[in-house]
Amino acid sequence: MGVAIRAAGEGDRELIVGLLDEAFQDDPVSGWVFPDAEYRRTTHHRLMAAFADAVFADGRIDLAEDGAACALWLSVPGEAHAEEGEDEAVGLRELVDPDNERVETIARLMAEGHPAGRAHEYLWMIAVAPARQGEGLGAALIRHVLERCDREGLPAYLEASSERSTKLYERLGYSFTDNTIDLPDGPRMFPMWREPKP
Repeated sequence: MGVAIRAAGEGDRELIVGLLDEAFQDDPVSGWVFPDAEYRRTTHHRLMAAFADAVFADGRIDLAEDGAACALWLSVPGEAHAEEGEDEAVGLRELVDPDNERVETIARLMAEGHPAGRAHEYLWMIAVAPARQGEGLGAALIRHVLERCDREGLPAYLEASSERSTKLYERLGYSFTDNTIDLPDGPRMFPMWREPKP
């Protein structure tokens, strides 16, 4: 059965933020950024809102027509912008949770670890409603963009936030890069790269 996919608009913002918040509440990286579970329940949505707003401004959010899954994509140019990543990390912390240094740390480490030199499509986040996981929605959303990458000869990149999620990405043609993103006293993230298929 095919998954109907459409581009999300600003009118979908609340749905997108709620979906990201629900899907990532128990994610190892979210748990590291907000170690206290009760605080995470009341604050995590602000980080997800900041991510969604950044992608609404500079990228594309694909949404399953039934609202059960979304994927946040950015088209990254070939030239590097490491200094911008540092400024954005500070701004993100101020916006989301000014007293939480980990918000800035995660953004800075992800920016530092991001590959430079080749234009690519960056899957920033993908979220599937917990009750709908395992139905192939995430794979369908990713394939939707990877098919275009293959037509246009563009590679793709992502950071998997758990070893479990890497299995899906490997099935879609992603491979581990040589480096991991190691959060201080926390979990490891797994950068993955996919060359376009002929």
